[in-house]
Amino acid sequence: MSNLVAAPALLCFGTGILQLLLHKRVALQRMVALLSALAAIGVSVLLTYTVWTEGIQVRTAGGWPVPFGITLAVDLFGGMMTVLAAIVLFTSVLFMFRDMDRASEQTFFYPVLFFMMAGVNLSFTTGDIFNLYVAFEVMLISSYFLMTLGSTGPQLREGLKYLLLNLAASTVFLLAVTLLYGVVSSLNMADIAAKAAAEPGNPYITLAGILFMVVFAAKGALFPFYWWLPRSYYYVPNAIAPLFAAMLTKVGVYSLVRVFTLIFIHDAGFTHSLLLVVGGLTMLLGVIGAISQYDFKAILSYHIISQIGYMIMGLGLYTTLGLAGAVFYIAHHIIVKSGLFLVSGATSRITGSTDFKDYSGLLGAYPGLAFTFFALAMSLAGVPPFSGFFAKLALLTAAVEKGAWGIAVVSVLVSFFTLFSMVKIFRKAYWGRPSGERVQRGRRDYVTALVPAVLLLALSAGMGLGGRFMMEFSLAAADQLMHPIIYIETVARR
Repeated sequence: MSNLVAAPALLCFGTGILQLLLHKRVALQRMVALLSALAAIGVSVLLTYTVWTEGIQVRTAGGWPVPFGITLAVDLFGGMMTVLAAIVLFTSVLFMFRDMDRASEQTFFYPVLFFMMAGVNLSFTTGDIFNLYVAFEVMLISSYFLMTLGSTGPQLREGLKYLLLNLAASTVFLLAVTLLYGVVSSLNMADIAAKAAAEPGNPYITLAGILFMVVFAAKGALFPFYWWLPRSYYYVPNAIAPLFAAMLTKVGVYSLVRVFTLIFIHDAGFTHSLLLVVGGLTMLLGVIGAISQYDFKAILSYHIISQIGYMIMGLGLYTTLGLAGAVFYIAHHIIVKSGLFLVSGATSRITGSTDFKDYSGLLGAYPGLAFTFFALAMSLAGVPPFSGFFAKLALLTAAVEKGAWGIAVVSVLVSFFTLFSMVKIFRKAYWGRPSGERVQRGRRDYVTALVPAVLLLALSAGMGLGGRFMMEFSLAAADQLMHPIIYIETVARR
């Protein structure tokens, strides 16, 4: 058993406790936050490398035998998610140092931030369905605080919607866990999967699967539950928005992938076909919302929805290549979407606004900002040589191989609409004659605000230029997901 499995969540939880002890000592809190974010990258990379070389890593708490004890289990997919969470945390913290006001930093901001990331990492590492619920709640309770930081009227209004939706989803989550436990008498996901495989026609297990689909669709902003996200994320403070955009909905996506490749796989003709339809509608309606907006941050918020559809497309196809495309696309999207929100935040620092009517023509004065946005935008749209191209190519190839022509056509159309909306942002914000007010800040302030986005752009380009390795990793992760017996037997041996 490897204690390394618990390290990502425990590191963030321990940092949150330490930050409480350093309350209002902002300089020390910043140093601890940065060092912890760097340590999180090292720990998660080591964990993923260990999984890559030695296989799925499992830890059972207190020495209790499976399925009675609390189990942590990490495969390649889960390990990759912890790495991505750590990278985005690090780049977001760098931007927070430049963008957050001192008063906000002194209101328990850093402790809550790291408690939220502890919940995120626990979601990626738990092997217990009830502890997945606990991880969601830790993450969501923290996110309520961060979403309404500043307590403006719109923030409180949208935060209330976010709260009510997640309360309803959490109630359904508990009902689904209760139903599943009533059928299989277990909370360990590997044990549940083994028992569900022995009863492939059990209607109660299928019903539990539908309930979980509803829960994770609501938390992941899929059709028809995506309505809460655009306005809620629009009012999230710029310093926090990159982390929210990159990670929170992906916990819902990760959970969908986990349970619908491990537990609910015995009626794939129904469940995964339904997921394919949901994915197609999510990407289509999300991008329509994006092209109708005339605000930088609003367009990016709608694109979170549309891009999630691609991830669910890979799950719905339910082939090794389809899941590999989904894994690749999740990694691509987390990096690129966080980078785009960082650019939006940096632009807002210069102009004081995200509404296109308030400014234009930033290219001449801020070429680094403009071209960083343009490159990230091209990656999001799927233009080579960036990561988005290879992720979308894998998904499109998987769809064609399976004969799913409808979703293939939708994915191509959405890519063109994505490109259109990204060009609109570039044309409105950066191109043309300069107009609007400029907030007077030094060149050093502008550069340091842009550095985190440049780091993520370099990573996206590296994932594209190193697409062969990234695809090999994604195929290996997908192979584990397509053969749940590997996960079940590895956990059972512990």
